[in-house]
Order: sequence, then C-alpha cells, then structure tokens
Amino acid sequence: MENKETINLFVISDSAGETATKLAQATMAQFPSVNFCLYRRTFIRSREALIKTLADAKEVNGIILHTLISENLVELTNDFCEQSGLYNIDVLTPTVDEVTRRTGILPSREPGALHHLNENYFRRIKAMEFAVKYDDGKDPRGFLEADIILLGVSRTSKTPLSLFLANKNLKVANLPIVPQAHIPKQIWEVDPKKIVGLTNDPDMLNSIRKERMISYGLNPDSAYANIDKIREELAFANELYQKIGCVIINVATLSIEETASMILNALKLEDHSYYISDSDDAVHPF
Repeated sequence: MENKETINLFVISDSAGETATKLAQATMAQFPSVNFCLYRRTFIRSREALIKTLADAKEVNGIILHTLISENLVELTNDFCEQSGLYNIDVLTPTVDEVTRRTGILPSREPGALHHLNENYFRRIKAMEFAVKYDDGKDPRGFLEADIILLGVSRTSKTPLSLFLANKNLKVANLPIVPQAHIPKQIWEVDPKKIVGLTNDPDMLNSIRKERMISYGLNPDSAYANIDKIREELAFANELYQKIGCVIINVATLSIEETASMILNALKLEDHSYYISDSDDAVHPF
C-alpha cells in the first residue's frame, strides 16, 4: 500500500545522537515504501536550543526520539510533547532509572559520557591503526598479533570489515586469497579459531567486480570479472578454509554489520567498544 504522507523523525541528543539515530534508521528500514525525513539535532544542551528544536518538530508533527540525560531537559521535552500531542520516545531514561532502582546509585547525568577520551577510546584508535597497517597482508607478522584474521578473495569486504571490527576494539588483519599464491607461514601458526574465511556467490561476485571495473573506467569483461575464474578462486579459497579448519561465512546477502555480528558470535568475542568490564566473567578482546 502506497502512502504519500511524509513521516518526520526528529533525533534529539545532548551528544552525537548515534543511539537514537540507529533506532530511527532501524524503524525506517521496516517501511521501504514510506517517505521519511530524518532531522538530527545534536549537542542540544540548553533550554533555548531544545525549545527551538521542539517547535520545529511541532510544525511538521514529528516523531521525537531523544537521548537527553539532563533531568531538566528531559522534563521539558516530555511536557512539551504531551501538551503538543507529539509522539515522544525517551530512549535513555527508563533503563537509567532501572539501574538506579537496582543499585541505589544515581547516574552522573553527564552529556556525552559515552564518548570519553579514556583508555578504551585509545585502544580503539590503536585497533584501527592496526587494521590499516595489516590490511591486504601487507605484513604477515600482523597475523600473529591479531584478534581476528579475515581471509577472502577480492571483493568479499575484507577491508571494510576490518575497520568496522577495529571500531569494536578488535585488532584485525586480512589476507587476499588468490589461487596458487603463497600463503604466509604465519597463517598456519595461528589458532584456527581466530580465522574467518569469507566467501561469496559466483554470480554476486561477478556483478560486484563488473561494477568495480566500470567505476574505474575499465572493461567489465576482463579476466578479473570472468565467471569461470571467479568459480576457480572461490573453490581454491574454500579448499584452503577446509584445510585451516576456520569459520566460513558467505557474505553474499549480508551487510557489513550483519557479517561482523556473525563473526563476533562465531569467535565468541564481545563488543567492548565503549566499556571493558572488570568482572572476571567478562570476555576481553585484549
């Protein structure tokens, strides 16, 4: 059923607004036929700025998703929305209140606390530098230091995945797999449980490679995109993965986020992007 109405989503945050934005994007993804307009109002820390944003939302009957932590601003938002008949989701308060109820500890109420430049932040930066340094098998020594090693033929998202996982405080190295090419000895010295073999469907890979060649202004019917050559590459890679005994993931229909989640689950790793627990039961990526 086609709907001509535009749904206006307002993300309001006292920081970067990533949490509420993800919620908004997840909602929009469920309605591909609906026309959405997403307004992001970030670093809202004064009553004046908040009132102006709420007034803008009222003009277009917006749906408000907010991650404000100041009690005064939360109260102002809730009161304004109630009086104006605006739909309002307070993303943080219910969970924050529940933690306080269980622990008796009051929250710091500090805007942007998620993004402190603490030790964990600098671990993430180092992980990202590691991913760049050891991308595409530039230095095989990186395989011995990595938390995760990604193997895959060309265009199986090795580099984007490496950087995405690095943002979760994981040191990732990757290696392109080419038939008859030398496999660094370090690969055989690493615990197979740290290795992930990426594969793809031949037709999907053929399409991706053709588009890649076109974007470079080159002939899309080159050997690089030849379907028989692709099948040969994938067969060689799969045989290698079997010998190694590593996890194998077909990325044909997966987004970077979905593939990363599958990797974390398969390797029993946790996402400690913003916090590393001191609990003995916690899984530490470092």
